[in-house]
Amino acid sequence: MKRDLISSAIGIVVLTLALGVFYPLITTGVSQLAFPGNANGQKVYVGGRLVGSKIIGQQFQLQVVKNGKPLLDKNGNPVTTPDSRYFQSRPSATVPPYNGAASTFSNLGPNNTATEQAIATNVQAYLSLEKPYNPGLTAAKVPVDAANNSGSGLDPDISVANAEIQAHRVASVRHLSPPQVDSLISKYTHGRGLGFSGESGVNVLELNLALDRATGGS
Repeated sequence: MKRDLISSAIGIVVLTLALGVFYPLITTGVSQLAFPGNANGQKVYVGGRLVGSKIIGQQFQLQVVKNGKPLLDKNGNPVTTPDSRYFQSRPSATVPPYNGAASTFSNLGPNNTATEQAIATNVQAYLSLEKPYNPGLTAAKVPVDAANNSGSGLDPDISVANAEIQAHRVASVRHLSPPQVDSLISKYTHGRGLGFSGESGVNVLELNLALDRATGGS
């Protein structure tokens, strides 16, 4: 019995040190040396200030102010409206939207009434924002990623089709020529994973930061 207890204690100590201390230190060290950007979340800084991550989406919104005070919803979250100067990310099921601490999806089936209502709401919001700059836009032409949220709720990319529609608004608001905006879209469009997986996507944060650089915004 005594020998078994000693063997068990030694095993616990050895495995704790090996798997709980040395292994994490080694993997952390290797990742920091070989892939520092990925290991640290591909953070993006502008002028020394953290503005986001290349792999975690975010909103580009303006806070709604009423009677000189920020307007809050029933849950105490700020009420926002899309900033027309920027390309907008796809809808997010997190609360509040694009909450990096609460990655989630709706978990509702495609025939669920709540899903249908959410998609209809997203489509209407998209049309309200984009149609003044693209009169020919209809609900049937709204890209899927503008109508439905991603699996994580934190998708940093939008489809090329989505970006091309939004380009009309961004070019008009920022007084840029369509070719200028199209060129930036192409620059920040990445190909399919491993050349065959998924679809091409446009990184919204990088594209918006490039627009700010091009027009002297912030």
